[in-house]
Amino acid sequence: MKPLAPMVLPVAVVGLLSGCQLMQPSTTPTTNVTDLPLMGGYRDPADECEKLGENELTINYLDHTATLVGCPADYEGLGVFQVDTGGVEVARIDGWVLFSVPSGI
Repeated sequence: MKPLAPMVLPVAVVGLLSGCQLMQPSTTPTTNVTDLPLMGGYRDPADECEKLGENELTINYLDHTATLVGCPADYEGLGVFQVDTGGVEVARIDGWVLFSVPSGI
């Protein structure tokens, strides 16, 4: 007589997996969806950090002596950006870190 245990395990696994769906890789790039008024790269059009315009989310952070700049919160160069520009972090909104960068930098 053969033991039944080896056959029970595959049947149990198939039963557990029957309700699972395979994950399909995403083909769309991940982007930050935001209501911030992004106006293009801060120092260069290809920069990850962007100048910000005026709307209800930014109005309290705008200053005539500084430029409001937003960088993605997961941007690896946040510290370098802050040191290079003299920017002061003023807020975090929708996955963006907002910096007030003094004019003339």
